[in-house]
Amino acid sequence: MSVLEDRQRLIREVEQARAEGARLAPACAVVGIDPRTFQRWQDGGGVRADRRPGADRPTPTQALSEAERAEILRVVNEDRFAALSPAQIVPRLADEGVYLASERTFYRVLAAADQITHRGRAKPPQAKRAPTTHVVHAPWACRSGCAPIIASELLHGG
Repeated sequence: MSVLEDRQRLIREVEQARAEGARLAPACAVVGIDPRTFQRWQDGGGVRADRRPGADRPTPTQALSEAERAEILRVVNEDRFAALSPAQIVPRLADEGVYLASERTFYRVLAAADQITHRGRAKPPQAKRAPTTHVVHAPWACRSGCAPIIASELLHGG
């Protein structure tokens, strides 16, 4: 990932080399970037910030604070809500006139706290056994005993 200041420095170096007579491709090769990258970084005279998904991004201003996250976890872990999912908790809180966050935010906070596992008194889902396979050891052999009848009908036209 490239920081905005690094991009600005590289663009200044390439533009300085071009002002001294160098062509774009060799100037970009010296600083270790592709000419297309250089063009993509330029934004109407300025330098574009990194738009890749993994780029460092500032925290949004509307993001939950740690106190708000702690409040959501405290409410979710109360005895009356311990057996309920966020899909049931949020409407019950709304009936009481309390809004902490959206249902999706409840799920995000629970996932971050590693509490999104099975909630409630019901037994969690059990692992299922793989179905057994039936192996036929002889032609026309089956468990129901119908194969000899079908075979005789096929052979004798019955």
